[in-house]
Amino acid sequence: MDLQLQNKVFIVSGGARGIGEAISRALAQEGAVPVIVGRSSASAEALVDELKGKGEQAYFIQKTLGAEDNCKEVIDEIISQYKQIDGVVNNAGTNDGVGLESGSPDAFKQSVTSNLTHYYYLVHYALPYLKVSRGSILNISSKTAVTGQGGTSGYAAAKGAQLALTREWAVELAPYGIRVNAIVPAEVMTPQYEKWIRTLPDPEKSLQKITANIPLGKRMTEASEIAASVVFILSERSSHTTGQWLFVDGGYVHFDRAMLKE
Repeated sequence: MDLQLQNKVFIVSGGARGIGEAISRALAQEGAVPVIVGRSSASAEALVDELKGKGEQAYFIQKTLGAEDNCKEVIDEIISQYKQIDGVVNNAGTNDGVGLESGSPDAFKQSVTSNLTHYYYLVHYALPYLKVSRGSILNISSKTAVTGQGGTSGYAAAKGAQLALTREWAVELAPYGIRVNAIVPAEVMTPQYEKWIRTLPDPEKSLQKITANIPLGKRMTEASEIAASVVFILSERSSHTTGQWLFVDGGYVHFDRAMLKE
């Protein structure tokens, strides 16, 4: 299926590692231009070089996204380089473990700020160009927004707010033909997830217990499966889909756990 993404320009925040990397790769494979935005240059530059080596397109902007001015500068650079923005994939964030007991009011405020505000900033400054392209916005949230996890109040609050903004923006931007949707991953093996699982007393046993509770295939979701859903929703093949929260999780969040019993 041709997703009609050739030469379209998409911002992918945190697009060099984990789910973001998979999204950047999928967009490039479809002929689009993923503009990878993030702090770390080494992994992003290596990814851009790899994609270009295969004849695909990609671009990297090194910025810390928490600062409003930096987000505006990202948009300005993209317009200077490409003259267009066709979509925004808000993905960057960190499950930083700032909880009620493990954190503090200041740490909570910082966690929410670092995981949430750049979602707004990038879209705010990209909006004039999205109106021209009738573009698409895709927010990457997390199951923690709807299930809770324990010990991660800041991250969960930010992820819940991202889902609320998805519906809010879908309403506000519908008159411009701009679609806004969210992907809600659950258990995806990314570098960040692997780092977390290794902090547990018995990582292998913990991982086996988690995957045993994933109904479809008893396995982790792959980042490439998240990315495949992202590029489809961004494309005109999904032209009448907006304000949706799509759970790409093998049934982890919503299926009745009774079905898992032998």
